[in-house]
Amino acid sequence: MPNASKRTQSMPSSPIRKLAGYAVEAEKRGVHVHYLSIGQPDIAAPESFWNEVGGHSGPLSYTASQGIAPLRDAVAEDYRKRGIRLAATDLLVTVGASEATYFTFMTCFDEGDEVIVVEPFYANYLGFAHEAGVKLVPISTRIEDDFALPRASDIAAKITPRTKGILVCNPSNPTGTIYTVDQLMELAKITKQHNLFFVLDEVYRDFYFGTAKLMSGLEIEGLDENVVVLDSASKRFSLCGARVGFFISRNRDLIAGALKYGQARLSCPTLDQEGVVSAYRRTPQSYFNAVRTEYMARRDLIVELLSKIPGVVCPKIDGAFYALVRLPVDDADKFCEWMLTSFELNGETVQMAPASGFYATPGLGKDEVRIAYVLEKDKLTAAIRCIGAALAKYPGAVRTSVASI
Repeated sequence: MPNASKRTQSMPSSPIRKLAGYAVEAEKRGVHVHYLSIGQPDIAAPESFWNEVGGHSGPLSYTASQGIAPLRDAVAEDYRKRGIRLAATDLLVTVGASEATYFTFMTCFDEGDEVIVVEPFYANYLGFAHEAGVKLVPISTRIEDDFALPRASDIAAKITPRTKGILVCNPSNPTGTIYTVDQLMELAKITKQHNLFFVLDEVYRDFYFGTAKLMSGLEIEGLDENVVVLDSASKRFSLCGARVGFFISRNRDLIAGALKYGQARLSCPTLDQEGVVSAYRRTPQSYFNAVRTEYMARRDLIVELLSKIPGVVCPKIDGAFYALVRLPVDDADKFCEWMLTSFELNGETVQMAPASGFYATPGLGKDEVRIAYVLEKDKLTAAIRCIGAALAKYPGAVRTSVASI
């Protein structure tokens, strides 16, 4: 029997989804699983989306490889409403922000190039970099510092002749950290000085809980040729399954290059695009205000509950809907698997994402997990209670008495 390619064999598995099989088996045993492992919002999508996609008949055609014009117009208009100049020709519609990330690695970088990335980072960056033959060079942050960005000089020290870009997720998945205007401008200065691409994953920009300005990479003057922004409708409208994202740049060569990859996959799903046009055009600001308020309340709840569990470290969270948490365990991968295979509390258990897969530096994240607070508050309370009880029984726990929640 022929073997799979070496490329496939060395492709990293998703730390977010690799425990899914254990969760399925737990449910077969009758255990209710609280899913805190994946960023799948439980908040209803705008009705305008469903109204738009429900009235079709006849053949369903391919669309333009760059995305349908009404959607590109709607996205550009949305940016302009936020005071950011953007033309419809400055963006491509992609199959989620995942494809936008893939397009970025394939369009901006050659095999063997290096990209500096703030660590911990969205785990799937590793997979896309692997596909493109690109090396991710991590600049590490620490939970003790609330995953704050290191000094600009520390980042600049990572630059080599092979460095071609800097990648930042703001707000951060998986930490919820926000990078300030001053910090982004320091990175922009480095980018300009070394003629690098500056890639900003801004998928979670609608989930920002602070009051200071949240800057987009598109607002940085003098970097039109360097900046690439990744965006998505998935989180913003609770439409993860619609798979509609955006590759954005004012660099005409990058747009033309990324379009070649878009043409190779023909087009994005037609109905999803049409529904998202309606979501952009017809969703009132009150929808976003209510969603932001709900996630802030969930954030406050999990920080309060986790702080009651001795040995658990929960950092400051300013955005997105994730917490990267340190647990008093020997190995978070083993603990997460054990919770699904060997533990339940009143017929319930929890699936989390072990954090080791969010790091490129070996050994980091070994005692950390990512928690996605995408459940209603009563379910979050039950889930955190379950985690606390599990830590009291886990054979590999750093023994402390666990407070009741």
